[in-house]
Amino acid sequence: MTGFKFPELAQLEGLIEKFGTRARTEVIDRVRYKHLEFPIYSLTLGTTKPDVPVLAFFGGVHGLEKIGSEVILSYLQTILHLLDWDEELQQRLENSRLVFVPIVNPVGVYLGRRSNGNCVDLMRNSPIEGEGEGAKKIYSGQQLTRYLPWYRGDVTQMEQESLALCKVVQEQLFTAPLSMALDLHSGFGIKDRLWFPYASRQVPFAYIPQAMALKDLFDRCYQNHVYKIEPMSQEYVINGDLWDYLFDQFVGQFGQQKFFLPLTLEMGSWLWLRKNPLHLFYRHGLFHPMLPHRQQRVLRRHFVLFDFLHRSLLYPAPWARLTPEQQAANQAKAEGLWYGR
Repeated sequence: MTGFKFPELAQLEGLIEKFGTRARTEVIDRVRYKHLEFPIYSLTLGTTKPDVPVLAFFGGVHGLEKIGSEVILSYLQTILHLLDWDEELQQRLENSRLVFVPIVNPVGVYLGRRSNGNCVDLMRNSPIEGEGEGAKKIYSGQQLTRYLPWYRGDVTQMEQESLALCKVVQEQLFTAPLSMALDLHSGFGIKDRLWFPYASRQVPFAYIPQAMALKDLFDRCYQNHVYKIEPMSQEYVINGDLWDYLFDQFVGQFGQQKFFLPLTLEMGSWLWLRKNPLHLFYRHGLFHPMLPHRQQRVLRRHFVLFDFLHRSLLYPAPWARLTPEQQAANQAKAEGLWYGR
């Protein structure tokens, strides 16, 4: 059976229809679950020129954390209307590309569960092995059984959805001179976090000077922002992280010739639960703002960040084009701040 739509998929397909020729739409893959089949869509806005920066948004990797998909869909709705009159945005898109994969794991979103249809946690599905004691925790990813959470599956044959995400990154971001990916999740802590590699080990990644400079730039421009910006391994270490896998692959292929920064936005959903503890008894209560006014707040909360990341790619000199002296200073600052060195 094809053509079955859950609300988020119906909203996405409605937006695709409204964008029309202003967006380039691709079905990256189709995922079957029992008698159902779901598409994984990507939408691309902006120029087709190959030498421009690219910003990509991914949501719904963990199906239970559907608020990530909803935030991206809300942002697409805003862009749809801005394109009618906002000449500055139109000009930006003449010199850049925006890529959206709002629902990476459609079966998980449809079922309201973290994993995909094969019970695999996609964000622990790559052949990256974590380091240290933290990697031995069950929530870091386990291969014991599919009947427990955080099941990694067969990491030598990654899941369809994982491969679909990798395909978009490799084809759209690796080919750009300067690119970022933002993957939206929820469910950890009471504060929104903006994470960068590594998730699998507590060591600085190759572009830590640029990450430090980007953080400083954001802190200066938005002194009252809500994010804690840090390497993911500051909070916990996981096995099989897709972004570690893709980042290491990128550096192995391109070194310093190009620049690719994968970021994860982890929305602090425990704050929503703290205000209404009874929501814990709902399927989505730990990962989703259940009350309408709270959901509306989250749907608009991150647009300043999205806009900043887009503009920072168009004007990379303050953070990505560092002199050797600036790189050394930022490296030392980052190691002192995040790695205790």
